[in-house]
Amino acid sequence: MPSKKLLAAITAVMIAGSATAAADHPFQDTTLTDAKRIDNLMSLLTLDEKISLLSTDLGVPRLGIPHCHQVEGLHGLSLSGPGKEKDDFIPTTIFPQAYGLGETWDPDLIRRIASHVADEARYYSQKDSAAHGILVMRAPNADLARDPRWGRTEESFGEDPYLTARLTVAKIKGLQGDDPRYWKTAALMKHFLANSNEFGRDSTSSDFDSRLFREYYAYPFYKGITEGGSRAFMAAYNSWNGIPMAIHPCLDSITRREWGNDGIICTDGGALGLLITSHKSFPTRAEGAAAVVKATTGQFLDRYADEIREALAKGLVTEAEIERAIRGNLLVALRLGLLDGPESACPYLSIGRDSTATPPYLTNAASALSREAVAKSVVLMKNAERPDGTTLLPLDRDKVRKIAVIGPYADKIVQDWYSGKPPYEVTILDGIRSAVKDNGVEVLYAPDSRMDRAVELAREADVAVICTGNHPFGTRRDWFFCPVPSDGREAVDRLSLQLPDEDMVRQIYAANPNTVLVLVSSFPYAINWSAEHIPSILHVTHCAQEQGNGVADVLFGDYNPAGRTTQTWVSDIMDLPPMLDYDITAGRTYMYAKAEPLFPFGHGLSYTTFDYSDLSIGRDGDNLNVAFTLTNIGERDGEEVVQLYLSLDDRTADTAPRLKEFSRLPLKAGEDVRVSFAIPLSEAGHWDEEAHGYAIPEGTKAHVAVGSSSKDIRLAGDVKL
Repeated sequence: MPSKKLLAAITAVMIAGSATAAADHPFQDTTLTDAKRIDNLMSLLTLDEKISLLSTDLGVPRLGIPHCHQVEGLHGLSLSGPGKEKDDFIPTTIFPQAYGLGETWDPDLIRRIASHVADEARYYSQKDSAAHGILVMRAPNADLARDPRWGRTEESFGEDPYLTARLTVAKIKGLQGDDPRYWKTAALMKHFLANSNEFGRDSTSSDFDSRLFREYYAYPFYKGITEGGSRAFMAAYNSWNGIPMAIHPCLDSITRREWGNDGIICTDGGALGLLITSHKSFPTRAEGAAAVVKATTGQFLDRYADEIREALAKGLVTEAEIERAIRGNLLVALRLGLLDGPESACPYLSIGRDSTATPPYLTNAASALSREAVAKSVVLMKNAERPDGTTLLPLDRDKVRKIAVIGPYADKIVQDWYSGKPPYEVTILDGIRSAVKDNGVEVLYAPDSRMDRAVELAREADVAVICTGNHPFGTRRDWFFCPVPSDGREAVDRLSLQLPDEDMVRQIYAANPNTVLVLVSSFPYAINWSAEHIPSILHVTHCAQEQGNGVADVLFGDYNPAGRTTQTWVSDIMDLPPMLDYDITAGRTYMYAKAEPLFPFGHGLSYTTFDYSDLSIGRDGDNLNVAFTLTNIGERDGEEVVQLYLSLDDRTADTAPRLKEFSRLPLKAGEDVRVSFAIPLSEAGHWDEEAHGYAIPEGTKAHVAVGSSSKDIRLAGDVKL
């Protein structure tokens, strides 16, 4: 993604292009319809310009349309960081990994974070009198984490289609903004479709039926387009039922014609070449390039121009087909304000233009938002009650005199492959020291237990806090380098679910039973020994610049945790079906898993206690209405993530429970609230291919379960629909 030099080059090209451009073309007239504006622009383009627009650059300098590129934006702008060829320092606010953002179960927070990231994209695009340099965001990732071995689990919101869809919609709305005409940035979802194995991803086929397509794998993308308003996505490397996604007929027949994506469809990086070398779908690149365009995929992340010209010369593709493929690119450019004349009414053009303003990544609001995101993402996995009725967490600053902070991620924040670089970082060690600096608490530190140093520190401390987990990109830039079997990343799936440092955890616990395990990880582990013995366990993901403060807020009770798992934490890798089996009904996710999980989907504890009561269920027109009373019966203010699961006896032989509603609710100690959900029946049924919709046969019995996780059900009842 753009370095400082590239951003400067974009600026120079933009200024030169704008200086010579006419300002009176009809496509610049904002009083015309979008269709008429694009028709006019298309008529003005040369063939070379049309071919140029098959790239990821939306610019046409000759006509005054500025260059506009793509940028990764899963949890902050990826302008510099581990995955970049050049490591120029371009600071940007960094939030928890997407997996951690999913664990907040908080759509409003996701939307606010996305809006801030979009502000920074506009800032960097416009601060030097350039315009619109990096406004197409490769985010959110709407893929589903059906298997914890998937190397890119860190990029996903989780395994459930409804939760992922809700957070996907929130992310899109934050990235694109609230203006009815213009977008702040364009949200380009990844990776359509069913892309959750890294080994062999360039040649394997994800095979499943149309029902799983509609109910599971495609559902977040469907909602991202129809509800979120995204008009862009990236096609995955893999095939679906034997046809590579870059050329799959469903791109046009379903996503464009049914769902209304009249914007960008782009390939993944190098996908054109992989059609020939890995999928072996075509003998030549020219034939592959023609097929991509015919499928209405209008952007290549690959070299393609010579191949397209060859395809044109051989009659494999027509200019009209190129126009159809790039038309969506022009629509996205229009919504970003790139096609307007000099008097554009785009409300986002002022961002970054005031040279006296504080950069958005240096504001107090940015720091506060990152800290809030970390605290809300922390999952309290375990907090065992001791014989005297107390728990180890939260730690009491007035009683603890010495804390040993131990482990490889105690004093290190590691950015993942699609991270940028934050302006500063607060490690967990920093956060703990800051939290107790006025209380006379001594904080000891050891990164590991060589020469028994960590064990010795734990023995002399009142509490030991162990911070360990995975390295999110394998410790060096090599594309396939991941030396630890339980680590994973793009291009590398995990080969183990074991925690490498669990032996160290055992040694620390033997030295001091007051041990807190802070798992800093991008995915679940099968931590059976720790789950049985360690009294308190937290999970948090990598990357956030405020990681240390957010974790310390939870450790000391300044923030009452309410994060929830977004994936089933299995107890044994043998509980998982074969990696390439995409039929989740064979035993994947909380819906179909056969073995008892170590930690279930939706799991997360609190420092207070919530009571559920007075369930009512009924049908009102086209909605299933569910209401109940939630009461905080503990002594602390806190938040509860209430979850509603629905299963249907509709004669399909599939009565698996499915998340259909949730809400993260703050309640003061002693407070109660009446919670109401209205679930559209059109969303409740199973997909009926013949009816081409979600159908519920008359007389179907619905089982409603409400609780604090998929396994912690507090209220349940049945109703006939």
